[in-house]
Amino acid sequence: MYTHYDFGQEHENRIVYVREVSVSDLPEEMRDQVEGADVIYAVHAADGERLALVKERSLAFVLARQNDFAPVTVH
Repeated sequence: MYTHYDFGQEHENRIVYVREVSVSDLPEEMRDQVEGADVIYAVHAADGERLALVKERSLAFVLARQNDFAPVTVH
């Protein structure tokens, strides 16, 4: 059975991208908050907007899922 359903604007893209970020690439004021880590993980919206920075990759995925996003890894 084929039925057309209009998802409309309220159903935005729920995919977010998790990528590794070198602490040395962060602004100095952010580097001071990382406490000894060389790498952290960023969660980005589909349009590239950075939504969060976290210390662990697994935490990035948990954070995304807790906010009803579907996380995928960017290499």
